[in-house]
Amino acid sequence: MVSVPANMTAIEIKEFGGPENLVPTTRPVPQPSHDEVLIKVAAAGVNRPDVLQRMGGYAPPPGASDLPGLEVAGTVVQVGSGVSKFKVGDSVCALVAGGGYAEYCVAPWAQCLSIPDGYDMIKAAAVPETYFTVWTNVFDRGRLTGGETFLVHGGASGIGTTAIQLAKSFGARVFATASTDDKCREIEKLGAERGINYKTEDYVEVVQELTDGKGVNLILDMVGGDYIQRNISALAVEGRLVYIAFLGGPKAEVNFAPVMLKRLTITGSTLRPQSVQAKADIANSLETKVWPLLNAGTVSPVIDSVFPLEEAAAAHKRIDDSGHIGKIMLEVG
Repeated sequence: MVSVPANMTAIEIKEFGGPENLVPTTRPVPQPSHDEVLIKVAAAGVNRPDVLQRMGGYAPPPGASDLPGLEVAGTVVQVGSGVSKFKVGDSVCALVAGGGYAEYCVAPWAQCLSIPDGYDMIKAAAVPETYFTVWTNVFDRGRLTGGETFLVHGGASGIGTTAIQLAKSFGARVFATASTDDKCREIEKLGAERGINYKTEDYVEVVQELTDGKGVNLILDMVGGDYIQRNISALAVEGRLVYIAFLGGPKAEVNFAPVMLKRLTITGSTLRPQSVQAKADIANSLETKVWPLLNAGTVSPVIDSVFPLEEAAAAHKRIDDSGHIGKIMLEVG
């Protein structure tokens, strides 16, 4: 029997605003329900949705913790009565709807996965949010297949570095945008055929040139704004455009004639509000199709930097500054 304290250190959002509003606090250790496990957190990932929540733009879904943090890795210390797959002492990584910035976190057992071979806890905690997001949007919704062409915006982000590697591994030609030449060279090392500096190049012109004027089959975008019309221009006939965020704004004036003429599909999703069953389905796909790649080292999360849990504000400043390549992580304990 593992001893679990009554209280824990966690990071709460004191008030909406800048990184300085992330402050350590003491909270009761959460209790797992019948289909949940309690994880003693060793590491947690920092993601853009955490930033949006900190700024007051992304409220937790009903029933979720108000603490930020959507992915963790650690050790199972309690299991609910309905849990059969995991037991106390198991090492897991998990996708959660909140509460990851803490010493303990509950997670539905169906959203937990084993630690990939050879991974430490920090590396393991860098997997769930980005791999769940990329798999469901690029391969499920986006229907990317081998031999197709794929453009991902924000190629140096956690999502971008994951999407590049997975798309390349499944046989796609990959292009990606980034904000500096140095970032472009780094994402090319990960498998992008061409990194496109969006500050000095027109990505629409570049992908048209690279595809002999056909355009790309799939675009994964987190920018929106004036990229919406440009993405439509960059797509091939029967192309697909998938949205996962709107860092440049969700509204734009759009000419939909090319959508009809090229028979395009525009779709998108948010992961956090989806049901446990929906996330469980994604977890099952990852376990079957992606975990072998992680175990073999074919794909791997890119770690930019690691901060102690108590320095979550500094970690958020790092992501706000947009100088990172890959994942920003919190080490707990």
